[in-house]
Amino acid sequence: MSALISQVIRRQIALSAPKLSGTAATAGEHSGGHKVWKRLSFFVAFPAIGLCMLNAYLAHQEHAHHARPPFVKYDYLARREKRFPWGDGTKSLFHNPHTNALPDGYET
Repeated sequence: MSALISQVIRRQIALSAPKLSGTAATAGEHSGGHKVWKRLSFFVAFPAIGLCMLNAYLAHQEHAHHARPPFVKYDYLARREKRFPWGDGTKSLFHNPHTNALPDGYET
């Protein structure tokens, strides 16, 4: 029984192989592919990027109206074992005075 099944499978593979070899890619067959990708870029990718930019802008505008939370000095936060090697030594390299608090509280 298994010999019969394997013989049928081999015959199907042998018969389908010439059909598959006729569909190989040739130089002139796929010449319009760049048009599809160009259209996808202009009509799908660029509008998607624009929508993501709009979403980020609107989220930023919504966030800008919220009040800053009050500063609470916890012992385990903002521990400074040694001073930073730049500036006055209390501000990190990417310090933002509107959002980042110093160990003593907000600057403004």
